[in-house]
Amino acid sequence: MPLREQTLVVEAITGLRGRLPFPLLGLDTDNDSAFLNDTLFAYCSNYSIEFTRSRAYQKNDQAWVEQKNGAIVRKLIGYGRLEGLTATAAWRRLYECSRLYINFFQPSFKLKAKHREGARAHKSYHLPVTPCGRLMERDDVPPDTKEMLRQRMEELDPVLLLKQIREAQDTVTALMQNRTPETVAPDVAAFVSSLATAWRAGEVQPTHRRAPKPGRWWRSRKDPFAEVWPVLLGWLEERPDMEAKQMLKRLQGSGYGEFPDGQLRTLQRRVRLWRMRIVQQLVYGTGETAAQDEGISEPMTQKSSAG
Repeated sequence: MPLREQTLVVEAITGLRGRLPFPLLGLDTDNDSAFLNDTLFAYCSNYSIEFTRSRAYQKNDQAWVEQKNGAIVRKLIGYGRLEGLTATAAWRRLYECSRLYINFFQPSFKLKAKHREGARAHKSYHLPVTPCGRLMERDDVPPDTKEMLRQRMEELDPVLLLKQIREAQDTVTALMQNRTPETVAPDVAAFVSSLATAWRAGEVQPTHRRAPKPGRWWRSRKDPFAEVWPVLLGWLEERPDMEAKQMLKRLQGSGYGEFPDGQLRTLQRRVRLWRMRIVQQLVYGTGETAAQDEGISEPMTQKSSAG
């Protein structure tokens, strides 16, 4: 919905009731103010709909509904933020084709039994069936409704629905990234031919979370100890156990330049890397000597780049 408003919730439920192949007998919501209001309560009372809500601070009360957020909604929409009427229209197009594909062509498991042996739980499931197939198996669904569902399924093309889902996902992704959606020609043959090699690129989900940026290993500012490092190496050769804090105090009073206390972390990292190289040379016979160390040229981590 473009905004959270109680009258829009009532209109959405009215449209939902017209599409359901069975009557809506009950409605269970969370404690959001868009649902818990006089407008929706009066609507449910007028149409004999049992209106219940979840208990406060008991999120598991909505477990049967909320589990679809991860299995369906986040798989299709992702985790980005959508705002405005354009995004609402794009999301509606994605919902229109995805609901048909999921309800008629995507089977799912349902829990059959569960028993516990000690700390281990054993679960058994029914054979995977589509939501439409489960309605067909029920005896309390009228024959006219089953016939309507059969005709609707015969009219649908799962490949075409999948193509429409991909195009709608591309549009939603473009809106999340604040760019103009691309217009793609409805070439079903090209889409079908691309399915044979789609597995090489992995799962096709353009709305996945963005990959985290790699850590910065290069130095982003000038090393303040690059010019005086030979002097510091001489001090370390005289006293290898000298701490970086003592070296900074001595450096501040030696007249080689201005070195504020905030640069202590940078000096500590330099001294630590120098000692690591000395240990490698003594134990493994590798690493450069202290005299050749002209500023610890090995890559710095993201933390060590500051200072």
